[in-house]
Amino acid sequence: MAEDEGFWLYDLRIEVVLEERLPVCRHVEGEYFQLQGENLIFKSEQKVSMYALAALLPLLPAKQRMTSPHDWMSTDAEVACPDPNCGGRFRIIREDKRWFSHSETTGLPHSRGKPYWKKEQKS
Repeated sequence: MAEDEGFWLYDLRIEVVLEERLPVCRHVEGEYFQLQGENLIFKSEQKVSMYALAALLPLLPAKQRMTSPHDWMSTDAEVACPDPNCGGRFRIIREDKRWFSHSETTGLPHSRGKPYWKKEQKS
C-alpha cells in the first residue's frame, strides 16, 4: 500500500439545542463537545449524560465520512435525547476535514507507520 494512501474525516461539533423545548435531563443550550478523528474533546467542566452519549456514539463515525448530499446522514443533523420525556436535542455539525493516512491508523502490522498522534505538529 502506498504510504500516502488515506482518507478524509470531518471534525464534528456536537451541540445541545433546546429551541424552547423543556429538557428533563441536564442539557444546557449551547454546550458542546467535539470529535476529531477518534478523539472526543470536552471543554473543562463540560458534562454530557452517558445515556445521551450512548445514543450519539453509533452515529458519529458515519457523520465523519463523506456521504452523498441526498443521503439522510448528510441532511439530518439532530439527535433526540433518549429520554422520551426530555426535549433536549444534539445537533451534529460537520466542520473541517482532516486527512488520515492508512499506515498511521491501522493495526495491521505489515501496514503500520508512526501513529498520527506522535507525528510532529505543524505550527
